[in-house]
Amino acid sequence: MNKTVKIGLTIIAILALAFVLKYFKEANGQSIDEFTTEEPYYDTVKTKVVATGKLNPEEEIELKPQVSGIIDRILVEEGDIVRKGDLIAKIRVVPNEQNLASASSRIKTAALAANNAEVLYKRNTALFEKGVISQQDFENSELSYNQAKENLKQAQNDYQIIEQGSLSGGSSANTNIVAQISGTVLEIPVREGDQVIQSNNFNAGTTIATVADMSIMIFEGKVDEAEVGKLKEGEDISVVLGAINEKAFPARLTFIAPKGVEENGAVQFTIKADVDVESSKNIRAGYSANAEIEVENKDSVLVIKEALVQFNRFTDAPFVEILDENGKFKKKEVRLGTSDGIIVEIVDGVEEGDKIKVWNKASKEDEEEEDID
Repeated sequence: MNKTVKIGLTIIAILALAFVLKYFKEANGQSIDEFTTEEPYYDTVKTKVVATGKLNPEEEIELKPQVSGIIDRILVEEGDIVRKGDLIAKIRVVPNEQNLASASSRIKTAALAANNAEVLYKRNTALFEKGVISQQDFENSELSYNQAKENLKQAQNDYQIIEQGSLSGGSSANTNIVAQISGTVLEIPVREGDQVIQSNNFNAGTTIATVADMSIMIFEGKVDEAEVGKLKEGEDISVVLGAINEKAFPARLTFIAPKGVEENGAVQFTIKADVDVESSKNIRAGYSANAEIEVENKDSVLVIKEALVQFNRFTDAPFVEILDENGKFKKKEVRLGTSDGIIVEIVDGVEEGDKIKVWNKASKEDEEEEDID
């Protein structure tokens, strides 16, 4: 009997000890959810469309040669300021041997014809003075002689153009590359001694230099199709240059492409804007820029931080948790307005002075209540 009692007491003690250990384990394992609260407040909500792009000069000219040849001299450097008509480079013509030989042959032929016409003209002059031939025959011989001299002169000019690229004494020789606008020399992609090709109907030609007016700059960027409908031509925007300490320049939207282009699965629309740049700023062509376009501005509206808003996982309805008189949080659906990504306008559901829970995670009890709802 005593042995049975001892065994029973031992079993009871073991069970009691197991119960105590389980109790303390569960008590210590429970996390204590502590939440802070924030109140709604009045603020200004602005929504913007951001377009990425570059800053480029509005007027940019590529200078190309009118004759093929070799770059003989380059008289400017990249970054130099030039005026319209300033000499940029000179080209030394390397004539085509076949064309040169053909032109030389035409000179000889024209010279023979001119000499023969001169002999006939002098002979007819003497005969006309003696009354042997009529005035018409004399005038015909004179005309033939003048035509022969003109043909010889033209053949000599053709030969000189082929050999030198221009006629001597010309004020704007084809071998001289001059600036077509006043501005800054942006790029000189060739060097002295390089061979260049003339610009014609079948070839764009070699670019000798690129000149641009840096006083008139435009922004060129792209916006997504979801945002392009919010933009209007003529509205004021801001262009931010990251290369100049995030400096913002005022601009005016001048162009929105009527047709989009698909890029990486999204349709993008090109936009352009005239940018007012400061002459004191060292603006360079090709700077990366962001255009910030304000599409909505609401002043003095009731807002909360967007991080305070939760969404029902079944209905996607937005709600917040408000602290009641009993010290417990109660869910309340809200109607949201304009958001800038940080704060959001509260149209209905929350009033000034309400204490909204700053939530960090949904507890098991919250999940069960949501499932019941």
